[in-house]
Formats: sequence, structure tokens, C-alpha cells
Amino acid sequence: MNIPNIITLIRMIMVPIIVWLILANQMYAAFIVFLLAGVSDALDGMIAKQFNLITPLGTYLDPLADKILLVSIYVTLGIQQDLPSWLVILVVSRDILIVGAILLSFLLALNLAIVPSMLSKLNTFCQIILAAFVLGDKGLQTGFTEAIELTVYIVALTTVLSGLAYILQWSRQNSEKAQNL
Repeated sequence: MNIPNIITLIRMIMVPIIVWLILANQMYAAFIVFLLAGVSDALDGMIAKQFNLITPLGTYLDPLADKILLVSIYVTLGIQQDLPSWLVILVVSRDILIVGAILLSFLLALNLAIVPSMLSKLNTFCQIILAAFVLGDKGLQTGFTEAIELTVYIVALTTVLSGLAYILQWSRQNSEKAQNL
């Protein structure tokens, strides 16, 4: 286990802390821990690339940590009614769809390479920004209301588009595998 993977695991450990802080209405503290999680995400990637410490484990752990962090925060903010429930359902459903497709491909021994697209990375970035806006607004009373409302729709749009892109990528690769059999 190398340093970037340890940092990623620490980010995963931060998730229940953030969830607990949100549920305890400690939004400023939740915002700070969320920012630390974001810094850890950038740090583990930078260290892995800079020192050639990219590992197969890390290539799975890092996006898994991001999914766990974002899904947990979105569900919790949805429960607290700080995010619209329709958006939470959309975000979580997309992630379930992606994970389900990957598991199905694995179970069927299709050996598909699902590569995150720029659209997917944009979606993750927008989801992070929205979570930061909401936590920052609740914790610091920033008055980000209009920015939050706009970002909700940007997240919804990028979630739908990136979900469709994943479906197309998965379908195309399945078709190619079937033709080669």
C-alpha cells in the first residue's frame, strides 16, 4: 500500500464523518472536512503521477472513494432537504447504472474497458462544486442561493449526458465483443 492509496483510504474514512456532521447540523465543520477530502483527492493524484506511484489498486480506489463521498453527501443533503430529491435520485441512479453495467460485464467475462470521459469528469467536478456550495452556504451563510439553483441544473444536465455517454460506450463495446465471438 503506497502513500496515494493511503490518502485515498483516509478520504473514504472522512465520508462517515462528513455525513455525521451534516446530520448533526454542523455544516461549517462538514464544509471544512469536505474541503479536506477534496484536497486529499488532488493530493493523492498529484503524488501518484509525480512519483510514478500509480497502481491497479489506486485506479479502482480513487474513483470508488469519489463515488462513496459524493453519493453519501448527496443522499444526506437530500434527506436534510438541502438538495432536491429528484437530483439525488438522478445522481445516485446514474452511479448505480454505471456500477451495475461494470459488474454485469465482469460477471459475463466481457473484459470491457470503461474509461471516464471528459463529460464524466465534468459531471464529477460539477457535483463537487454543488456540494461545496451547499455546505458552504449552510456553514458560512454565504448567500449562494442563486449559484446553488443554477448548479443544480448543471449537475442534472451533466449527470444525464454522462450517463447516456456511459450507456453508449458500454453498448458499443458489448456489440463489438458479440461480433468477435
